[in-house]
Amino acid sequence: MAVLEYRLEDHVGLVTLNRPEARNSLSPELIVGLAELWESIKADSEVWVVVLTGADNSTFCSGFDLGTTIPLITGSREPQDQFEQAIFEDRELLRRATLVGYDIGKPLIAAVNGHAIAGGMELVLACDLRVVAQGVKLGLSEVALGLIPGMGGTALLRRHLPGALAMEMLLGAKPIVSDDLAHSGLFNRLVPVSETLASAIELAQIIASNAPLAVQAARQVVRKSADLEESEALLLETQIGETLAKTEDAVEGPSAFMEKRPPKFLGR
Repeated sequence: MAVLEYRLEDHVGLVTLNRPEARNSLSPELIVGLAELWESIKADSEVWVVVLTGADNSTFCSGFDLGTTIPLITGSREPQDQFEQAIFEDRELLRRATLVGYDIGKPLIAAVNGHAIAGGMELVLACDLRVVAQGVKLGLSEVALGLIPGMGGTALLRRHLPGALAMEMLLGAKPIVSDDLAHSGLFNRLVPVSETLASAIELAQIIASNAPLAVQAARQVVRKSADLEESEALLLETQIGETLAKTEDAVEGPSAFMEKRPPKFLGR
């Protein structure tokens, strides 16, 4: 059974963590697979939006595997197979797999259909949009293990949650139930667990119905302008907008609107 599944339909890619017997924890094999898949998705012009979820009837992701990956990180375990050896030789695989400082360049939606703990929560934070199931636990438990969230959790959580909630999650190492975060701004939709994936795919399809280069450009401006002064952010918006205006899709969109027909965007 593959530990990672991927399919592409109508420009929407679906990535599924598939280790339900291990709460979809990030084993070395899954980490290497994710790192490679993100690179492939980034290079594939047919992928316009991506949904990330966990295998049904399990945790969305419980973080790095405590029996294999964590001992590799701490140096208490020697590599036992090709995947562990790959991580031992290239620690960037850990960061790429969890999207730390690595941008696939396309909207990424988390369909959080189960608990998201530690590295699993960091994967959620790495996504652009989040559809979360009711009653699931979201948390960063690393300080209880003598570690800190090292794949973006410590650095990024405050950007997504109010300060007091972020500190409670980080320092208490206790998860917070999704229902209690409904008005925090952390996620876009809170839905029954049975509707999580369908709701995320619906959101992805809405986004994929728009011009892909425009979507990517808008996303780029939002992400890059977060820490810029207003004047710098406006300049960035102007520069990217001017480049976008020269694309075929920028001609097609207004033409289709005037001709009262659905646009045919080609991503060029």
